[in-house]
Amino acid sequence: MVFSTNNIVQEYRPLAQHGESHNAALLAKVNREIQENGIVRPKGYQVSWHSNPEIEKHHFGHAHPMKPWRLTLAKGLIMSYGMHAAMDTYVSRLATREELEDFHSEDYLDYLKTAKVAMPDDETPKDYNLGGSDCPIFEGLFNYCSMYAGASIDAARKLCNNESDIAINWSGGLHHAKKAEASGFCYVNDIVLAILQLLRKHPRVLYIDIDVHHGDGVEEAFWSTDRVMTLSMHKYDGLNFFPGTGDLDRTGPDNEGNPGAHHAINVPLSDGIDDDQYVWLFKTIVGKCVEKFQPTAIVLQCGADSLAGDRLGRFNVQVQGHGACVAFCKSLNIPLLLVGGGGYTPRNVARAWAHETSIAIGCDATLDPIIPEHTPYREHFRHNTLFPTLEQILGEPRVNRNTKKKVEDIVSTITEQLRFVNSAPSVQSQVIPPDLTGLKDEVEDMLREEREQQEEARRPKEQGLGVPMEY
Repeated sequence: MVFSTNNIVQEYRPLAQHGESHNAALLAKVNREIQENGIVRPKGYQVSWHSNPEIEKHHFGHAHPMKPWRLTLAKGLIMSYGMHAAMDTYVSRLATREELEDFHSEDYLDYLKTAKVAMPDDETPKDYNLGGSDCPIFEGLFNYCSMYAGASIDAARKLCNNESDIAINWSGGLHHAKKAEASGFCYVNDIVLAILQLLRKHPRVLYIDIDVHHGDGVEEAFWSTDRVMTLSMHKYDGLNFFPGTGDLDRTGPDNEGNPGAHHAINVPLSDGIDDDQYVWLFKTIVGKCVEKFQPTAIVLQCGADSLAGDRLGRFNVQVQGHGACVAFCKSLNIPLLLVGGGGYTPRNVARAWAHETSIAIGCDATLDPIIPEHTPYREHFRHNTLFPTLEQILGEPRVNRNTKKKVEDIVSTITEQLRFVNSAPSVQSQVIPPDLTGLKDEVEDMLREEREQQEEARRPKEQGLGVPMEY
């Protein structure tokens, strides 16, 4: 018998388990990044980061555009720079059934929890739109939804309890889900659940969506209220581009007696919009909305499919332009919830959300754009910078089909729409439900004291990493 000498089947080797010396060396590299990039806890405000690593393990299917692994890439980049040292970091919990029912129907949640894993099938109608290629039923689906929803709810409560001024949940932002229907890769609408929490304290919430797709699920949920204004900047091409809604004339209920009339702002864009146009539009329209509506909290959905080079999007927006929207909202000094959203080229998603995290903590001006050498999966970024050029991303930028007149007409129409928005409503605040993680404050305090007594926890504190030093 002749054995082949070709190494077609390679010897299986388990993943290497790094020892303490490797971990210590990695920590030293991160500490060096913290010092060299001037990463310190921001003065005068607090930032919290809410995540759960278990979310990253879920899989929609090999050919599906949504890759929860993008959260692994983003987290690795954020932590390689050491940005976590400047934030309060929380491992989020699963949202409770009662919390999910604040928006979603009981029947829908029952089905979502018990649906059996199956191959996607678009040939036959599906209950609750579950089981097709867009919204497949995969292993651990209900836990996946509960985890990303729980992170957004916890983040909102930190804002309500004045424990954070900017709260971040990059795993959230799933804006298409309806009350009793999955849609556009979204099963549970964590944004709606978070806004409902904010409304228990804040009289008015401004929701802003910079995903390439229209934020239809959030708009629909608050269609008939004047306490939430929804603003969505997205590609619009009728039924040729999902979800087919969000034209300029979609401003809210037609009935002027409905409180929600004129409170839905839509900015329909065509392919190829660039940073200059995009940022100018954003600042102009958001500025007008804030002036008229006077929100007491802002939720910004940072969908990264509006970036150049996205698998589904067709804009020329770069990481810098996308981040400028976050910077502008931060400059308003209004409690801010940042959530993720779309984004189907993981390396671009990670770049954007890492850059926007640096903006939130105030170190973007000092951050070295060269991706640290010790960043996990660094080879997946292709280019070693946070800010690749359009030529590096696309080869040749897409044709910009947004004329100057079209952009000016959009601003003019929205300015006229805002004239019909009544003065900001005054609403008495309700009692805020306790943050569920806060129910264990006494236990957490005790554990924190124990950790601080340990040498490993004491050393970074004594080194002053992430803390402004006194001179």
